[in-house]
Amino acid sequence: MDIAVLGNQDFVLGFRLAGLRRAYVASGEEYDLKLMELLEDDSIGILAVDSGDLVNLTPLHRKKVMECIQPVVIPIGRDESDLREKVKRAIGVDLYKTEDD
Repeated sequence: MDIAVLGNQDFVLGFRLAGLRRAYVASGEEYDLKLMELLEDDSIGILAVDSGDLVNLTPLHRKKVMECIQPVVIPIGRDESDLREKVKRAIGVDLYKTEDD
């Protein structure tokens, strides 16, 4: 399974510098189409996106992205509060759970 990233040129640049090969630059309507294409790609296990870009998606596409199990879509940026839930849904285990929970 590959790790991929989708976003604007500035967002993707850091991932490319880190050596990530599957980095896609898209914005506007092109972003929506590319995101749906990547969600259908069975070779991608994790898809990192800028959380700010998710706000611009249609409600139907946003719901699909947030409920997608494979690839696991990881929003990076402003709101990462649901990262724990995404990890739990993807692997079936709450990695952050302590004995006190």
